[in-house]
Amino acid sequence: MLIKSNPSYFKPLLNPISWKIAKLLLKKSMYPAEIARNLKIHEQTIYYYIRRLENSGLIKVDKRSVIRGATAKHYKISFKAFGVELEDNEIYSESFNEKVIDPKLYSFFSPFISDGKFNGYIVVGSPEPHGPLKTSARDGHYAVHMALFLGQICATPEDFVVKLDVDLKTEKEEKENLIVIGGPGTNIISRDINSSLKIKFNEKNIWAGIENTAGKNYSSDRDAIIARIKNPFDKSKYIIYLAGLRAVGTKSAILGISNFWERVLEDYNGQDNWGVVVRGFDLNSDGKVDSVDLV
Repeated sequence: MLIKSNPSYFKPLLNPISWKIAKLLLKKSMYPAEIARNLKIHEQTIYYYIRRLENSGLIKVDKRSVIRGATAKHYKISFKAFGVELEDNEIYSESFNEKVIDPKLYSFFSPFISDGKFNGYIVVGSPEPHGPLKTSARDGHYAVHMALFLGQICATPEDFVVKLDVDLKTEKEEKENLIVIGGPGTNIISRDINSSLKIKFNEKNIWAGIENTAGKNYSSDRDAIIARIKNPFDKSKYIIYLAGLRAVGTKSAILGISNFWERVLEDYNGQDNWGVVVRGFDLNSDGKVDSVDLV
């Protein structure tokens, strides 16, 4: 389902030909010449309406095939249902099931969603020794769990969105929307933004713990920061920060924002600089973090 606050977004669908194309593509993916034959409309006319629907994100390329020596794009409908939300700041997209995303959860991730697709980078630490501490990250695989969770909220973009911290820095992509995974000891982007956080890692010794605004220190290996701030490199962009004192702490942050987000976001109300400290727990006593609480 796709719900927008501006009804003009769906204007391309109001044309009778566009509507017929959309209904065809709901049944199966088709290429323009095939659509033209089905609707008994000139192929060039079909191409015109296909471009309008594709540019609006209402249809998308499903696959490509070679037909009579030429490459043909097969299109399919992007969403099975469309609607209009009257409240200006609530726009929800759902690609894989028919429920509407919770407004608070959508608000938290909304800067990272553009036309229903993820807009930004997921940044993990390099597994090779790097940075001033010459450390190797061991938490990059946690990005997989994060990506699975994001799949409930937005669609996958065409470009690859996961980057190593060293690559992001080399390519000077710090001014984008970023989901930063891992603490400043193993992720150099995390280190660069630590001073911009309300709740941050000890700036004199990052391994000493996490400090909140009152100066309280949290030093358990399972402690982590979950935060959302404006990107200090470009204030029009945002950073979601998921970082633990150790790798197991970063796992606590990932589980917190994915499996236990209702608990974690309880006091989030759209703040530009927001954060909490969470701690992971092993409730079933199997030696692995499986639950998260605020501390």
